Amino acid sequence: MKTTTEFGFDRRINHAPSDYKMPSDFAEFFQPLHEEFTPRQQLLAAHRREVLENAHLGLMPHHLPHGPATRTDWSIELPQWCADQRNQMTGPADDAELVVKMLNSGAPGVMIDLEDSMANVWENLQEGYENSLAALRGTLKYYDQKRGREVSIADSQTVAMIRVRGLHLNQAGVLPNELVSATVFDVANIAFYIDAQDLKHPLTFYIPKSEAAAEALFWRDLFEAVERAKGWEKGYIKCFALVESHPMAYQMEEFLYNLRDHILGLNLGRWDYMASLIHFNLHDEKWVLPDRNTIPTDIPFFQNLRYLLVNICHKHGALAIGGMTALYPNRLDKELNERALKVLEADKKNEASVGMDGAWTGHPDQNEIAVAQFPYPNQDFIQFVNQPRYPDLRPLPENVGKLSVDGTRAAIRTVIRYRHGVLTGKGASLLDGYMEDLATDRIYRLMITQRMKHRNLITVTDSMGSDVKHTPETVSRLFDEELARILRDLPVDVWEQEKEHYQQARKISEEMIMKGQHDPI
Repeated sequence: MKTTTEFGFDRRINHAPSDYKMPSDFAEFFQPLHEEFTPRQQLLAAHRREVLENAHLGLMPHHLPHGPATRTDWSIELPQWCADQRNQMTGPADDAELVVKMLNSGAPGVMIDLEDSMANVWENLQEGYENSLAALRGTLKYYDQKRGREVSIADSQTVAMIRVRGLHLNQAGVLPNELVSATVFDVANIAFYIDAQDLKHPLTFYIPKSEAAAEALFWRDLFEAVERAKGWEKGYIKCFALVESHPMAYQMEEFLYNLRDHILGLNLGRWDYMASLIHFNLHDEKWVLPDRNTIPTDIPFFQNLRYLLVNICHKHGALAIGGMTALYPNRLDKELNERALKVLEADKKNEASVGMDGAWTGHPDQNEIAVAQFPYPNQDFIQFVNQPRYPDLRPLPENVGKLSVDGTRAAIRTVIRYRHGVLTGKGASLLDGYMEDLATDRIYRLMITQRMKHRNLITVTDSMGSDVKHTPETVSRLFDEELARILRDLPVDVWEQEKEHYQQARKISEEMIMKGQHDPI
């Protein structure tokens, strides 16, 4: 296994401080899990790279041969405590105020996030652990400055879930001279410090970034190893899993089957999925996508997958959850607020129409509208007999949206400002009315790369209708101009360090694009 120094500076790796010493009781719990599962995580991550490399050679992801998952009759037992998940609110675990507000929002479910919406640095991670554990126990509080009092979690039936970091991430600095799986470290830190009597429902995780049905066996075995170590019955730990990668879309039924004693449902994480779809089709000029905010939410490559996900989940008694609506409400901006809630209503109505059982939102004001779009819990496990079991999951994005220089500029502004947020400790940022996190940052990086890679085969127009070839020099100039615009719009009394952070963010973002670094980091 590679050591930290062999990896050098890798932004995918969260480093513990040099004086960190793992508590002895936790070390006794964690060490066997690390020894069994980190080597497996490394092998799975290496396999992912091979699958992507093969795709760029023309060997694209495809459905698996028939096996027990598709040939036999099996079902998932959905507990009553999570039968209604018409809306799951999501937000970063290191923001105690937001976590409490989400849990008090009335949403049927809350996903407390240690992953994409939180900056992957040690200090944030530790605060995320602390808040997650307090939230699960119902003891988390925050001080409300406006009301001048502490606010705690109200008693409710809301299901609280923890999203841990995915199999693509490592954790450094917790064991001498070696990396550990970030997934294993997160699961262990939650499970070790929680007891079943602290919880109102079984411990439930949200699995991110899966890319193959075989990875479900990793999660199954990890959960069962933790159950044995904690003295919990087999199958006590429950989970949801996100469909966020193109290969995973072809293996959903097999993934559910492999985790059938633990899993409750699948969630279409559409922004990460869009990024993955671009990444796997990066070699193909027909897959150059238009400006992101001109792509309709019911575009066929999403809609075909939605129907398939619903039919597979409902066939086996699992929940099918829809994705996040990026446009964010703002009570201080009436026009934006009305537009955001109108877009939300249409988006969730579409998800309900294809049989999904619920959706994701990120703001308490979105909960009531989101829930209202789903007629009743779990949609009576509706299935659509007119939908094919093996649909086209790569229908070309034809006759939608537009390819514009303004779209490239918007992408550049977003990646700079998003990365600035990461440098200052924020994993998600509200930008131009949209909540942007690692998934949307990755979409924009990939879109810019597409426009550069296929510049001689596509047309990207400026405001005069002229074609602008996206050479590296042109993109670098656009980075210069958009950084200058960002700096120009800052308050006159802004700290010099703030400007330096933006300059560093620009450097990192442009470097990631030019070097083809498109993984979710």
